[in-house]
Amino acid sequence: MINEISNQDCRAVLTRSSIGRLGCALDNQPYVVPIYFAYEADYVYILSTFGQKIEWMRANPKVCIQVDEIANQSQWVSVIANGIFEELPEPQYSTERAHARSLLQKRHNWWLNALAERQTKLNDVLIEPLFFRIHTDSMSGLRATA
Repeated sequence: MINEISNQDCRAVLTRSSIGRLGCALDNQPYVVPIYFAYEADYVYILSTFGQKIEWMRANPKVCIQVDEIANQSQWVSVIANGIFEELPEPQYSTERAHARSLLQKRHNWWLNALAERQTKLNDVLIEPLFFRIHTDSMSGLRATA
């Protein structure tokens, strides 16, 4: 049986999770990538580096985050949070960046994908970390039970 879950349950799933998928779109072309994130009080915080997703979100800030918790094929929960991309550049967002870092540091290897993957591609080029957040304006979720 598959049932909708409450907004409160959706928030609980996002709070527990640290890996999800970010969906963005440009010129009617969707783009979905895995991300590490931290969720708190209607914001999803993410560390990234500059690339296609950042270019696309700057052009079209409407995005979504999708998260799953899967026990098996008949027991799972899935949440989609829709929202708006907001970059957190220095120095005007120093407080928000520090808060994002403090939340993300609670996650195992929170920085690894964003920086290590880009470093592998660019070798010795200095990689600037880019913090952003998604202000969630709606969410929905489904739960499957056996």
